[in-house]
Amino acid sequence: MSTTIVQTAAETATKGLVEIHNVHKSYGGVEVLRGIDLTVQPGEVVAILGPSGSGKSTLLRTINHLESVDRGSVTVDGQLIGYELRGAKLYELREREVLERRTQIGIVFQNFNLFPHLTALENVTEAPVALGRLSKDDARELALGLLDRVGLADKAEHYPRQLSGGQQQRVAIARALALKPKVILFDEPTSALDPELVGEVLDVIRDLAQLGTTLVIVTHEVGFAREVADRVVFLDGGRVIEQGPPAEVLVAPKHPRVQDFLAKVLA
Repeated sequence: MSTTIVQTAAETATKGLVEIHNVHKSYGGVEVLRGIDLTVQPGEVVAILGPSGSGKSTLLRTINHLESVDRGSVTVDGQLIGYELRGAKLYELREREVLERRTQIGIVFQNFNLFPHLTALENVTEAPVALGRLSKDDARELALGLLDRVGLADKAEHYPRQLSGGQQQRVAIARALALKPKVILFDEPTSALDPELVGEVLDVIRDLAQLGTTLVIVTHEVGFAREVADRVVFLDGGRVIEQGPPAEVLVAPKHPRVQDFLAKVLA
């Protein structure tokens, strides 16, 4: 196991408390999130499941303020993300300050979002250098270690177009780790992959879970959620309708909507 990723995980293992309080979000009068309350403990792995349109991805994007909230708050280790409190009112931060706080929270998108004109190595080194966190040499050393950990040491000089979808997603995971975030968010990380490539990405996420990194994973992979998650949260209609250990929610769900959903996806 690469020393780099072990150190990265060790540094984040005692951090990463995510607290979501009464979060509401609407688009054009349609309420997508309807008062979400959710706490993710440091080092916990939470899988978010639910039907299309239930608000899963929107909720994930509010955690790192890629989506603003209409009401409520999101904090990581007690610090508001995207806002500051003045008196009793929240005010949105300037973009530079938002970006700085967002570095605490890595995110891996379903469509990779790699820079096509940069190599795998450059994609991973870009943020630490641009933010002044590391020198180019130190960022390169870190990136090589992370690429090695995700099984891509031999692809460091390849461009995204020269990589398979699974390889691109693993580069995206290495990039998310490069800023040593307290929390890593995964938005349907395997949905854009061919079935034979899904396993290689899930293996990397499985390793992160075992190392104590706080992970919030929106996924449709019920079997993976059952294996890796400490807790499953089921969303429907912008609300949390059931949550608990996978052995309870995925094996003997109490809510009829969850029962119906699982009956269809596991059929």
